[in-house]
Parts: sequence; C-alpha cells; structure tokens
Amino acid sequence: MAITELPDYPWDRMAPFVERAKLHPDGVIDLSIGSPVDPTPALIREALADATDAHAYPTTTGTPALREAIVAWYARRRGVTGLTVDNVLPSIGSKELVALLPLLAGVRAGDVVVHPRAAYPTYAVGAAIADATPFASDDPAEWPEGTKLVWLNSPGNPDGRVLDAAFLRDAVARGRELGALVVNDECYAELGWAGRWASEPVPSILDPAVVDGDFTGVLSVYSLSKQSNLAGYRAAFVAGDAAVLDDVLTRRKHAGLMLPAPLQAAMAVALGDDVHVAEQKERYRARREVLKPALEAAGFRIDHSEAGLYLWATEGGDGWASIGRLADLGIVAGPGEFYGEFFPDHVRFSLTANDERIAQAAARLAS
Repeated sequence: MAITELPDYPWDRMAPFVERAKLHPDGVIDLSIGSPVDPTPALIREALADATDAHAYPTTTGTPALREAIVAWYARRRGVTGLTVDNVLPSIGSKELVALLPLLAGVRAGDVVVHPRAAYPTYAVGAAIADATPFASDDPAEWPEGTKLVWLNSPGNPDGRVLDAAFLRDAVARGRELGALVVNDECYAELGWAGRWASEPVPSILDPAVVDGDFTGVLSVYSLSKQSNLAGYRAAFVAGDAAVLDDVLTRRKHAGLMLPAPLQAAMAVALGDDVHVAEQKERYRARREVLKPALEAAGFRIDHSEAGLYLWATEGGDGWASIGRLADLGIVAGPGEFYGEFFPDHVRFSLTANDERIAQAAARLAS
C-alpha cells in the first residue's frame, strides 16, 4: 500500500455513533480518542510564556537544555544509563515521528515494517508513506527476512500490554539478526496499574537489562502528551542509536521539521518535574478504579490493560454492536477494528474524561 492508497481516516466512521450518543438527555461522554482534559501544569505554561520572545529559528536538534533534560529524564525515570545528548532528538509530537520514521530512517519500497497485532494505526501508515510492507506480529520468530524496522509498543495502545525486559531483549536480538531497526513506542510508560507493574517501573528498551549499554539499532520514543497534559504542545522525543539519529536529524533539517523554541523550553521544564506527573497519574488511577468495575459489571471482559491510558474490553460479540449499545447510553468508545483486523470483538475505553463524566459513564453502564 502506497501513500496514495491510504484508507479513509478511520474515526470518520464513528460520526453516526457520535450523533446517536449526543441524543442522550444528559449529554455525550467521550471515551474514544484519549485527548487529555486536565489542565496543563502551571510551571510548564509559565516556562512557555517566558520563552515567547522567539525571534530566531529554533534548532532541529534541540536546545542544549532540552537535550540534557531528556538524558537526565531517561536516567532518573527509566533507569537508562549511558545516553549523551547525541543519543536524543526532539520531535513535533510522537505521531509525526511514528508516521515519518520509516522514511527518515531509510526504509524503502519492498522492505518490511513489523508492528503489533493490536496496533496504533499510524505504524502501518508510516510503512505506506515509505512504500514498504506492514506486517502484524507479536512474535519475533515470525519476523521475516527483509524486515528493516520493527515497532514495539509497551505499554500498548490499545491493549495496555507491557513487554518485560526479557521479551525486549529477545526482540532486540532478533532485530539485529535481521539488520532491522527496533523501536519501542513507550508513551504510556509512567502509567503502570496492575500485576507487577503496579509496583515496578515499566522497562524501557534502552534499559541496561535489555541492551547492556549498546544502543546499536535500537530507539525509544516518548511523548509528554499524557504524563504532562501536553497533547496540544506536540512535545515528544526519540532516544537511542546515535548514528541512526544523526541520519534522521539530517533529513529532518532538510524538511524543516523543528520544534518551536518556546515549546522546547517548556519541555525542558516539564521533564525536570516529577510532582505533576505523579498527580496526573493519581487522577487516571481514580478514574480507572471507577470505570473498570463498572464495565465488568455491565458484562465486559477486560483484557491486558495492566498499564496505559485505556481499558481494552469485549462483550464476546461484535465490537460494532457494542459501540451501538454504548452510543444509546450516550457513551462513545473506540472500535477494536480500528487497531487491527484481529480484534473485531473489542472496544477501547479511554480514561481521559473528567471525574464527573467517568462517574456518569459508570452510572449509565449500571442502568
């Protein structure tokens, strides 16, 4: 599939269900897209305001302060040692990076781009932009010859599945056998909820237990959209193999893909403050503790969902039928079909509605 053959934007298919949900007398509850609703922390907004005298072009590579803040964050929050400023690069949100990384990293027509079976659709879109072939698989033994890029996603979107260090290590080893770049999308890493991830940090693919300090052929992608309520800022970054990032940087310079200077200043401040991250996690924890039992009592089974921003659920039948029943309750969720052909019976619920709307959703499900 080439870029000229991209399918229609999937969320457009939800329009009739959204209109149906809006007919509910107490209004619509949107648990679909996962856009943050809580305020951006004041210290980040103040840093942005203080940096608005931005008369010069920003650097594509990022300011020294931002790059140093990314390195320090990986060490402090993810247990990643050995990074330098040459191992990190900011991006204009993570979706832009996911969509363009295959092209910028040298993937070409005929190459294979592997992505998870339950997958954020942009992984396949990025393969199409590079005129490569997407391949859905969660088993490194299945990854074929000709694979040039492997997308992992832990914690997963939509399913909240966490890949432990042993799996990540095996994935990196297989990627190196194939000569493929292995990239882990780690955007929900601060949001561990259940099982061992209630007390242990979610591992990064750059963790010494995974790569033993050798970042060759390995990248980690992260976004501040969820942990810091910065979706509107488009604040993200990638870290890992310095040689790969140097090639990506050169191509980004030619394309003018640079993060605005005020946003770089705000990101550096956000990365240095852990208090607001903990506060936001507690908001999501409280919402999850209301919504999860309500869904289970209403007949949904929750699969995985041990971390991340979503509940991955099924009633055991057609997912679109579930979407219709939810719309009659004034609730909008995401059809599992949007995340791959393997999950037509699933529905994704976001935790990003405010406390009142989450409570309302639980009450409507009980009815």
